[in-house]
Amino acid sequence: MKLWQKAAALAALTLGMAIGGPAFAADDAKRPQKDLVLKGDARCTACHDEADEPKLLAIGKSKHGTKGDPRTPTCRDCHKESDKHADHKGKDKPPKTDIYFSKDSTVPAKERDAVCQSCHQGGNRMHWESSAHSANGVTCTSCHKVHTQHDKVRDKKEQTEVCFTCHKNQRAESYKASHHAMREGKVTCSSCHNTHGSTGPKQLIKNTVNETCYTCHTEKRGPFLFEHPVASDNCMNCHNSHGSNNPSLLKARQPYLCSQCHDFTQHPGNPYSGRGLPTTAGGTAPAQQLLLRSCASCHTQVHGTNHPSGARYTR
Repeated sequence: MKLWQKAAALAALTLGMAIGGPAFAADDAKRPQKDLVLKGDARCTACHDEADEPKLLAIGKSKHGTKGDPRTPTCRDCHKESDKHADHKGKDKPPKTDIYFSKDSTVPAKERDAVCQSCHQGGNRMHWESSAHSANGVTCTSCHKVHTQHDKVRDKKEQTEVCFTCHKNQRAESYKASHHAMREGKVTCSSCHNTHGSTGPKQLIKNTVNETCYTCHTEKRGPFLFEHPVASDNCMNCHNSHGSNNPSLLKARQPYLCSQCHDFTQHPGNPYSGRGLPTTAGGTAPAQQLLLRSCASCHTQVHGTNHPSGARYTR
């Protein structure tokens, strides 16, 4: 190609771009934006991008962002239409969405929970309305994180961090010498409690304390020929489930724990019986029950036994 032909072709190309450029730009402006994460989220992602804090688009990595699942919600399913928020223009902070879930939300807790319950119904959540959490204004998003793949309350090793933000006494008890392995991640709060509500006391996963304990401690279930009434009635009569400074989560050290029920009228239940007074009280020797011994040294089967002499709860 000659030089003048190359120059003419270049001039024609430049002229065509100058004439058609605005038209192309107008076409791009009219072209609808594509959804980035969820179905129909183009209206939201026009402003919300990966630079957001918190990371809203991280929902694409969570169960709520599974495109192949027809049950996957859209932005509008949770936050409603929110026209004032979406159509806001200007540099000032836009108004809140119609439904928003921050800690300072002015949307009533019932309305926020209703959004989650529109999908999450039945099963372990069927008693939510009558639960202690619902009655005290705790909402789903008080514990759960929706826009993130990692929800601490669903992580066995981190769930207690979420629960302990409110339950301070249980946090303190978990640091005592004898405790359920909650901080170690072997046992979680939901191992015993149904946080969404239940028919049992203290939102336990079973109808009674003992049924809940027996889900792990099956050897204590029985049935026994000779049952220890206090044990078959309620495990909490003797144990503190979250933690204790006494062995085996006991509420008090033996023999003092046993002497709360077993007095001196039958078996010598008084740890200072006979000449075994402490030397500080004028006795000749410490009581034998206090010298690294306990009632369980002889009465080993305190929960119950099938032994012929089981009325004494021995082997």
